[in-house]
Amino acid sequence: MARRPLPDGASGPEPSTGSGADASRTVAVAGATGRQGGAVARALVAAGWRVRGLTRHPTRRPARALAALGVEITRADMDDPASLVRALHGAHGVYSVQNFMISGIDGEVRQGRNVAEAARRAGVRHLVYASAGTGERGTGIGSWESKLDVEQRLRELELPVTVLRPTAFMELMTDPAFHPAVGTWHVWPKLAGGSFEVPWLCCHDLGVIAERVFADPGRFIGQDLMLAADRRSLDECRRIYTRVCGRPPRRWPMPVWMLERFAADTVALWRWTRATGFDADLRVARSIHPAALDVEEWLARQAGATTTR
Repeated sequence: MARRPLPDGASGPEPSTGSGADASRTVAVAGATGRQGGAVARALVAAGWRVRGLTRHPTRRPARALAALGVEITRADMDDPASLVRALHGAHGVYSVQNFMISGIDGEVRQGRNVAEAARRAGVRHLVYASAGTGERGTGIGSWESKLDVEQRLRELELPVTVLRPTAFMELMTDPAFHPAVGTWHVWPKLAGGSFEVPWLCCHDLGVIAERVFADPGRFIGQDLMLAADRRSLDECRRIYTRVCGRPPRRWPMPVWMLERFAADTVALWRWTRATGFDADLRVARSIHPAALDVEEWLARQAGATTTR
């Protein structure tokens, strides 16, 4: 599928020679205490950036954990445009991610537009937007269509933007707080079929890719990048999980209608996937981050982390 880059709008910063050359610059990360935003913040800090983590709850444990790594925790609310302008003042870049499962679909669009407009007012020179899906209208999947609404606003504002479209996160296989793992192992095979090949990426590697995008604006501003590091069916993932973890993933009987009650958009996504098909070119992510983990490598790391706790 051909990617459709956003127009550059205002000219971006000069190309960087690597993360070290950008150590004095500041990147603000919206949603910094979430899985995705947190991964981006940690990758930026590890590469030597000054990172401003935006959160509504600066005293809670996730914010304190980021602060311990050197992230500057800044109170900001994506539903409060004035707080965003203050938080983005003086920032070179911003990573924009919203969570529709918290804010709802309409809230996601509103918040994404608020971040974009605040970035324009604050003079941010590179906005990296966390999108999803195919980049095309008409899927009927609310959380994909909403991101296209945000992207439309980015185009209208002529911001210097890179759009990232991560595919299924590997964390869905293990982390019940990220998404009920029962959905991955019991309901999703019913909806998409156990043999359907899913494109996967872990949150850590998304963070690494985002950092490299910020470090090389001359290469990435205006790009629209679908990101996956591996392609494995749910049946294959189950076999890998069993081999590296020493037991099969836990399963609980759950009818589709029950998942649909609290994750209707996810059910719609997997039904669309089965009917239409969905793929991603693995070379895109690996051209930016060659060491990105495949499913087996990632699950092995999770199993190792569990045994050392």
